Amino acid sequence: MSVLIYTEIAKGKVKKSSLEAVNYGSRIAAQLNTTATAVIVGDADLADLGKAGATKVLKLKNDKLTNFDGQYLTAAIEQVVSAEGATIIIFAHDFTGKEVAPRLAAKLKAGIVAGAVDNPTISGDSFTVKKNVFSGKAVATYSITSAKKIISLLPNSFPIELNGSAVEATDFAANLDTITSPIKVKEVKKVTTELNLPDAELVVSAGRGMKGPENWGMIEELAKELGAATACSRPVADMHWRPHHEHVGQTGVAIRPNLYFAIGISGAIQHLAGVNGSKTIVVINSDKEAPFFKSADYGIVGDAFEIVPKLIEAVKHFKANHN
Repeated sequence: MSVLIYTEIAKGKVKKSSLEAVNYGSRIAAQLNTTATAVIVGDADLADLGKAGATKVLKLKNDKLTNFDGQYLTAAIEQVVSAEGATIIIFAHDFTGKEVAPRLAAKLKAGIVAGAVDNPTISGDSFTVKKNVFSGKAVATYSITSAKKIISLLPNSFPIELNGSAVEATDFAANLDTITSPIKVKEVKKVTTELNLPDAELVVSAGRGMKGPENWGMIEELAKELGAATACSRPVADMHWRPHHEHVGQTGVAIRPNLYFAIGISGAIQHLAGVNGSKTIVVINSDKEAPFFKSADYGIVGDAFEIVPKLIEAVKHFKANHN
């Protein structure tokens, strides 16, 4: 019996959400007196995997895994599960986790909790896991009693503790010759921004209140000064003011940053569902009746075109006097 954690690589580094998942898996492994094995595709600096608690790293090798295809990846991880005798499989609750974890659960006849937000309570073969429900308005408790268990961890739910030691990677040759996928990958476009939105601890987001894409310079400047990622509401992405990978909300990317700026966003329920896990929400809107103010920790009623430049100057002044 072991704990297996699928770990994603981005730009040669282990993604923050995956390090959280490794930490989470290593805590479970420690309770069960077993090992935590990280599974990766691609090359990266693996030092942090060991420090996050992985006792072993397996690097999946097969040309079919070069371009992401959930069916090939699911089959490869299934082979690792069998080889390692893993009974608990952990994913980050991101794009890959959402596609692969349910497929793997069906193949392994495993119980699954998607989007866990707390350490599980372990009693014998039963795992009790908490997750947000009703768009984050409540927390539900699930009990997994199946022989194999799959949990995907909601990003930014746990602080990362790097207390372990370095670990070496071993190649694992996945046999995918008998696997046929109906998906044909024609092109892979990689996001070029430095900060990965789901992993960002600070996010500056804006909506239709910005009046047009030509006004986004101040949003990007504020984000740059704060060291934050930029995001947007769905209408902004639909109107092609901003790329779709920046769309946050129930139908976009769900995020849980420490600080979320919502500028010129009214706060529709679908948007709130994807960002209400943020630790602190700051809303800037000229409409004092905007629904978002009800969910805000701090609210500023006023014109964003006057307020945001002042915020930028304030941040610059603070940095100049504290560096």
